[in-house]
Amino acid sequence: MSAPAPLKFHPLGFPWPTQDPFLFCVHHDDRYPAGNGRFGPAAASLAGRQIGSDFSCRDGWSMYHGQTVPGFPAHPHRGFETVTLVRTGRIDHADSVGAAARYGDGDVQWLTAGRGIQHAEMFPLLSTSAPNPLDLFQIWLNLPARSKFAAPHFTMLWAEAITRRTDVDAAGRRTELLCVAGAPDGMAAPPSPPPDSWASDPAADVAIWTLKLDAGARMTLPAARGGAATKRRLYFFLGDGLRIADQPLPGHCAVDVPAERPVEIVNTGTAPAELLMLQGRPIGEPVAQYGPFVMNTEAEIRQAFMDYQRTQFGGWPWPDTAPVHGTDPARFARHTDGRTEQPPA
Repeated sequence: MSAPAPLKFHPLGFPWPTQDPFLFCVHHDDRYPAGNGRFGPAAASLAGRQIGSDFSCRDGWSMYHGQTVPGFPAHPHRGFETVTLVRTGRIDHADSVGAAARYGDGDVQWLTAGRGIQHAEMFPLLSTSAPNPLDLFQIWLNLPARSKFAAPHFTMLWAEAITRRTDVDAAGRRTELLCVAGAPDGMAAPPSPPPDSWASDPAADVAIWTLKLDAGARMTLPAARGGAATKRRLYFFLGDGLRIADQPLPGHCAVDVPAERPVEIVNTGTAPAELLMLQGRPIGEPVAQYGPFVMNTEAEIRQAFMDYQRTQFGGWPWPDTAPVHGTDPARFARHTDGRTEQPPA
């Protein structure tokens, strides 16, 4: 029997490399200081930053496009979805159709931009007496042509409802598995993605998982239901040693693994190892992208710009472009129909 083919590694840059059906993936890990009482950092800590476009990670954090509060003030999207998994900290969402949310500490917001939406994603520094760390993944999942003009919609996957499991190997070492989408056999299904998502089609075999292995732990990644038609990429972003399918990784990197068969993962390091997995059957359609618009043709991109200039994708019903939802840290979501949602008790 021939040896398995060598795994293909990709360096982790900013953003991380992705493959169809995913368009974009970034890990924000910001060690924000105590807040100034106005949801931003102390003024002195802004010295030397390019305010409005600060990706410097100076002192361990960035302001991004925020002027006084870190984050991403109002900006448009069309033709894809954002999946935002907040591991630590809070995000304030506001959008052009009047919806709002404050979420974090394990919550996921799954937003279908569809035919077009503006939204703001702000990172309010709520504590004035302690640091305000923020750790999140944002993933862009493409929409097939049939769903590019779906109505904008977001779904909250609250931390309390997300599927998770802890496995213990023969040596007693643990692996924690969290499934945002596409749980393996033997686990409860995670909350449903939005109805027009590529992930809502079982045949698309979309899975978004995080894995955390104790030092020395080993686990077996099960084969995907879609077999070889499914593409699977692992991102090793935390830890000091990992072996996948008997091949040592050269450090933190993305690695393509076969989806049609089980693959063993071993933490060979002295610290916990953490990975993100993105999996799915490719959509296989042409991709035309310009900034926040992702369509199938250049003509559709030009139309997206004209539509945005004409309609602003619903306008902006907020008093400024970077809304923050007050001092109460409680998580909530307020939808366009007026329904207010809280995490399950």
